[in-house]
Amino acid sequence: MRLTDTHCHLDLDRFGDDRQEVIGRAQMAGVEKMLVPAIHLESARRLVQLAAENPAVYGAVGVHPNDATSWNMGSASELIRLVEEDRARHASPKIVAIGEIGLDHYWKDVPPATQESALREQLGLAARLGLPVILHMREHADASEGSCSATLLPIIREWVEDLKHDGSEIASRPGVFHSFSGSTLVAQQALDLGFYIGVTGPVTYKSAEQKVEVVKSIPLDRILIETDSPFLAPVPFRGKRNEPAYVQYVANAIATIFGINPQEAATITAKNAARLFAWEEDL
Repeated sequence: MRLTDTHCHLDLDRFGDDRQEVIGRAQMAGVEKMLVPAIHLESARRLVQLAAENPAVYGAVGVHPNDATSWNMGSASELIRLVEEDRARHASPKIVAIGEIGLDHYWKDVPPATQESALREQLGLAARLGLPVILHMREHADASEGSCSATLLPIIREWVEDLKHDGSEIASRPGVFHSFSGSTLVAQQALDLGFYIGVTGPVTYKSAEQKVEVVKSIPLDRILIETDSPFLAPVPFRGKRNEPAYVQYVANAIATIFGINPQEAATITAKNAARLFAWEEDL
């Protein structure tokens, strides 16, 4: 299969001892592109270097909502610097999105107002740089609907309307709701705004009936497959460290849900990723 993992945290310490071996195993499994999103500025700097050193690795820069207390007056300038330096260094840029950004109402470490302020500033940055966003949205108690989506969706809707008003190229491909765990209703609102939906390992779990029903409601041409490694390992690796090679199991689950073969699922989702992130794809 020719696969793309659109969300893997390869810069984290859990890959510190065997990062290159992990990348090699992914390529042996047919993963041709891996997108590494940042969670804070230090992470962004690490992944920029990682992407520069590995042709199959791409990156997104941003500050995660659970790290939003680290956002300050210099954060935007630093992210702009990283993107502009990458564009100057590569004919085809390796930094292809702003992320991982969004809101998190599961953990209580960062006040909602602080998260929202960092999110809005980074949405403005994405508009300025012409880059789609990778959105994190997690409800309290991992509910499928709640205060997180109720707060996030109006913010995103306003941002997309501004993109359209300004004639932005990314208005038609504003981003992805990463590792989506919301309801069918929330998914439809995200789709109506032009977003893609990221599907991760939990879709393979025995308890995934609700997730499967949500995935069934999403057009195939709007689905991305992700590992979110080292987290959320799919069956048969549940409970172990996840890695990009395992994105094939997410592709297999998508194939089963839609009644197609795994290669077709891999190809479709890889093409979706190429459309969203505007990278070259020979498929």
